[in-house]
Amino acid sequence: MTSSLWVFGYGSLLWNPGFTVAETRIARLHGWHRSFCMSSIHHRGTEKKPGLVLALDAVDGGYCDGLALRVAPGTEDSTLAYLRERELISSAYVERRLQVSFREGDTQDDVLTYVINPGHVQYCQLPLDEQARIIAGAVGGRGPNDEYLYNTASHLSELGIGDADLEALVDMVRAMKTPA
Repeated sequence: MTSSLWVFGYGSLLWNPGFTVAETRIARLHGWHRSFCMSSIHHRGTEKKPGLVLALDAVDGGYCDGLALRVAPGTEDSTLAYLRERELISSAYVERRLQVSFREGDTQDDVLTYVINPGHVQYCQLPLDEQARIIAGAVGGRGPNDEYLYNTASHLSELGIGDADLEALVDMVRAMKTPA
């Protein structure tokens, strides 16, 4: 690759990119919404007891705030291979190149972004209380589902771009896991 590779992070890429990042910038992706709309049978759940992970779901008039991560120069090809292995473990995610707007007002085209395939069997739309119940009890190859939720919500808050749905889920899951 000859030009810079930018990746949009909205979930675990915020706190565990897994590749060398040369620059990060707070960015907004228009037309998409961060949501626990993907059943996880690998990383945060199993086939017998699926968890939930975040995905970008297309929403008219919606947006998602996250981080644009510029990949370290010279590592673009290996980063792309790594991300494809990590994110495309099933065909639930689709790789897209989209435009993001930076907080400072400028834009970046061609940002590598992983969005949900709404036609995939792992796609789901559940009420927050059902999401919380699943997240509170699921564990997968990369650990407990609630850890994924807590890390993502915490990092969004630290960046000053908190997500109200994630914050509500954190409260619900903690209440479920706290002994009476």
